Amino acid sequence: MRIKLTSVFVDDQDSALKFYTEVLGFEKKQDFPVGQFKWLTVVSAEEPDGPELLLEPSDNPAARSYKDSIYEQGIAAAAFAVNDVQKEYERLKQLGVDFKIEPTEVGETKIAVFDDTCGNLIQIYQAD
Repeated sequence: MRIKLTSVFVDDQDSALKFYTEVLGFEKKQDFPVGQFKWLTVVSAEEPDGPELLLEPSDNPAARSYKDSIYEQGIAAAAFAVNDVQKEYERLKQLGVDFKIEPTEVGETKIAVFDDTCGNLIQIYQAD
């Protein structure tokens, strides 16, 4: 069993694509219409054949309720590994990213959490 696809619910797919590619540095992998929305995925520029992240519309009332609830509770919708949390934090801050948790040591891991502008909290982490 392998993880090839996971998703985050987003308020607006086009805005999400812009943030995930232009700010976070992911690359668009798939983009084709599915009804009134799109099947829209991004991948890590470091792993273009790695797992895909589906930027899934949150127009479904259950999805919106779930997304809003975990956001309000301060729970990250996804976690992305980075080599250096402090360096990535500084890069993203320069780009105007709003961090809810600045780089913090948690056991043997360093984390930071930011708002993805699409209705989600995203954690970045560095495992030592």
